[in-house]
Amino acid sequence: MSLVQGKLPLRLKLIHGFGAVAFGVKDTGFSFFLLLFYNQVLGMEAWLVSSALLVALLVDAVVDPILGNLSDRTYTKWGRRLPWLYAAPIPLAFAWVLLWSPPGAEAPSFLGLVGIAIVVRVLLSACEVPSVSLLPEITSDYVERTTLFRYRYLSGWLGGLLMLALAYSVFLSGENGLLRREGYYSFGLFGGILMVISVIGSAVGQHSLVAKLPATKPTPFSLKSCFSEIIEAFREKAFLIFAAGGLAAYISQGMNFSLSNYLNVFVWRLDATPLTSSPNGATALDLYPVALFFSVIVMFFIVGPMHKRFGKPKSASIGAIGALVLMFTPYVALLADVWPAPGSTVSAALLYGLLVPGNALAITVVISASSMIAEIVEAYQERTGKRSEGAFYSGNWLVQKCATGLGIFLSGWFLSLAQLSPSTDPADVDPSVISDLIIYFGSATTILTLIAAYWLGRFPITRDDHEARVAALSKAEATYK
Repeated sequence: MSLVQGKLPLRLKLIHGFGAVAFGVKDTGFSFFLLLFYNQVLGMEAWLVSSALLVALLVDAVVDPILGNLSDRTYTKWGRRLPWLYAAPIPLAFAWVLLWSPPGAEAPSFLGLVGIAIVVRVLLSACEVPSVSLLPEITSDYVERTTLFRYRYLSGWLGGLLMLALAYSVFLSGENGLLRREGYYSFGLFGGILMVISVIGSAVGQHSLVAKLPATKPTPFSLKSCFSEIIEAFREKAFLIFAAGGLAAYISQGMNFSLSNYLNVFVWRLDATPLTSSPNGATALDLYPVALFFSVIVMFFIVGPMHKRFGKPKSASIGAIGALVLMFTPYVALLADVWPAPGSTVSAALLYGLLVPGNALAITVVISASSMIAEIVEAYQERTGKRSEGAFYSGNWLVQKCATGLGIFLSGWFLSLAQLSPSTDPADVDPSVISDLIIYFGSATTILTLIAAYWLGRFPITRDDHEARVAALSKAEATYK
């Protein structure tokens, strides 16, 4: 039985979503800046940085099921999830600051980068896995689950966009500001504080609702039972279909995020495009977080109607294809020599005009996919008699992190194959390097998007299936009582 019946109060939606701000801060750091920081600022080879981040992600992906299983088996008067949300964020903040200010202000060894990246990711997972696992417990309503995911993604994106905006306008501002080391410490410090406020604030806000002794005492934790549940999760047909589509979507997302600053600076020259109406020397790059913000707002208002009209699977497919067309039109036009000169106001305006709806559809894909997992929980419960929210969301993180790591890994190799050297001035890059980078990136993204659209569109649980299953489970529970 879910904790809330019927429509969820706005306060609960906001406070539950607020916990995802920490994930947005981490995502912005890892996906947008970390490869650039260690490669172009500290001088590590791009392939070496991306390989280190891939190793850290793979380790984290293996740890996630353990965290999810431990979360499912936590048995306290504060419930299963809250103890994690109170314990993990402060150590996470310290590790986050260290990531952006390595000892000696110079590049660490390969193993040093792997180590600190693993610590950050594991501690972030200790916050995010229990937090998102609360969602199926709070409500079993098909629509309200999508609503909670909307608020989670809205909060996550707003947290990430705040960091992005502060990076471009305060910490790393100005032409070539992204290539200066000094601002990254402040970037890390502010992000660490925001993570603590987000996770603990969300936990406190939900405390009175979820701080209850679980109805049944779980069996003791063991590694064997932990991974057997993950294996069991992958036996669910619906989860396998989701995983096939999600894997492709997350690889593509990892590439897009990790290359975005390279593309903005080296391809589109946004940091060298002055805003003529601005008196303080602002550039078009300062508008990048603004464009992403508007895309999140557009997503917030379109995802509900899309799910209502098309259902989650078809919405994911439509979003994937639409995002691909909108967001890659500028690159195709640039290669065809029919795009305005990069670095011009017209180029930036057209780029942002396509980015807003394109990114809104891309986020819709991820929300649709994530929301599908909540429906798998009841399908599994119907088949086995057990609820394992943590196991399924850990399985999702396993897929997501392996895929994101592979996306970042591919980004590093694309940069190396295109022969973009460390500490390179964007004005001095050979045009053939830019063309090669676009071709590698565009080809991989197109293939991955089509795979994601196909498999997510085949997800087998409809709204009618879910609602019938929830009704049957509720009736069985009432009969048992």
